[in-house]
Amino acid sequence: MNEQTRETLHSSKKLDYETPQALFDKLDREFAFDLDAAASKDNAKCEKYFTKENDALKYPWCALGAIWLNPPYGRNIGLWIEKAYQESQRQPYPIVCLIPARTDTRCWWRWCMKADEIRFIKGRVTFVGCEHPAPFPSAIIVFRQTARRTPKVSTYSI
Repeated sequence: MNEQTRETLHSSKKLDYETPQALFDKLDREFAFDLDAAASKDNAKCEKYFTKENDALKYPWCALGAIWLNPPYGRNIGLWIEKAYQESQRQPYPIVCLIPARTDTRCWWRWCMKADEIRFIKGRVTFVGCEHPAPFPSAIIVFRQTARRTPKVSTYSI
C-alpha cells in the first residue's frame, strides 16, 4: 500500500462518527447496554456515557453493566480496544465494540483476537450524518470475561 492510499484509509477530519441507530438498536436488543463508553452529549446511545471531557480511558468501566463502544477512529483506536479487553476481564458484563476491520494491524492481532466473538459486517457502515458509507469494512467485537480460546467468527447484516 502506498503512502497516499494509507493516508486516505487511516485519516479523517472527524473521529467521532455516530453509530447508525438501526445497528445500535439491533445490538442493544441482544446486549441491553447500560453505558456508551465513547460519546458526546449529541450522539450518546445510552443514558450513561463517557465524553471526551471525562475521558473513559482514565476510569474503570467495571460494574457499570453492558458497554457499547464506538471509539474515536484515529491513531489511538488501539488504546480503546485494549481498554475494552482489559475492562472485560474485570466484569461479568459484555463490552461490544464497533471498529474498522483492519485485520492487518498489530492491534487486531494483539487485542481483537482475544474477543469472544468477531462479527464481520456485510457491506459498509454509513455513519449518522455521512452521505457515503465508510471507506473501510467494519466489525463488531464482543469481549467477555469468559472468552473462548479462539473467537467465534461470523458475519452480521445491518
